[in-house]
Amino acid sequence: MKKIAILTDSNCGISPQEGKEQGIYILPMPVIIQEQIFYEGYEINEQQFYERLQNGNSVTTSQPSAGVVMESWERLLEHYGEVVYIPMSSSLSGSCQTAQLLAEEERFRGRVHVVDNHRISVTQAQSVYDAKRMAKQGYSGEMIRKTLEKEAMNATIYITVDSLTYLKKGGRITTAASLLGTALNLKPILTIQGGKLDAYAKCRGMKTAFKKMCQALDAELEERFYDLYKQGRLKAGIASTWMEPEKLAMFRQELKEHYPDMECIYMPLTMSIGAHIGPGGLGIGLVGVHAEK
Repeated sequence: MKKIAILTDSNCGISPQEGKEQGIYILPMPVIIQEQIFYEGYEINEQQFYERLQNGNSVTTSQPSAGVVMESWERLLEHYGEVVYIPMSSSLSGSCQTAQLLAEEERFRGRVHVVDNHRISVTQAQSVYDAKRMAKQGYSGEMIRKTLEKEAMNATIYITVDSLTYLKKGGRITTAASLLGTALNLKPILTIQGGKLDAYAKCRGMKTAFKKMCQALDAELEERFYDLYKQGRLKAGIASTWMEPEKLAMFRQELKEHYPDMECIYMPLTMSIGAHIGPGGLGIGLVGVHAEK
């Protein structure tokens, strides 16, 4: 039986150390600060990143270079028969499409399987964990890819931001809307369904936004996630950008109390997201778990 390596990118929220402990390989995403490239989790940590962001440094994001991706595959193929690569959703970045093209090269064809299951953060991390379990159960790389893509839509995410400053900087809202929203303490809620980011609602204050997001999850739980919930194959997830530990602990506890019969998992939101929404951002979601054989 061919050994299978599971490779993902740091957008899933799994740290390099956690990945090492679990036998999962993490490709760090590059962030560009004042025209200098840093690799998430290796050359810059969360605190350093958000300090620079809040100090007004120019921050942009990028996908891993083709060379970095192929070098990662080549190193893994020296020790494994196949590689399953799970990058962030193709709807949010071009990195997945680039990897799919690279995987068509003769040296990688049939050995590297690029998964586009339209996920990011906690939901992407669950795909990685599912892939790891399937590899242990004897699935081939191609079977893992097909399964993850088939189950891609068993996930939903809602995100709110603490400050409108970074959405304004990124051109996602106007200066006037930012000023008005800040004055009224408005918190926009965004939703990710199948990788696509859309506006969902606006609330006054983070606590109200959190309750609104929980209500949105409840509605989905009663409909499209009901069967997964009844089968015990549904998890609740929470993720955040840089936030006061006490505030994050409060939200984590509230989500756990809201869904007492579900496992609640936490992941930090990647710097690729933090660059666009700033510190204090909060996301919650539901994600299905692949059934055991």
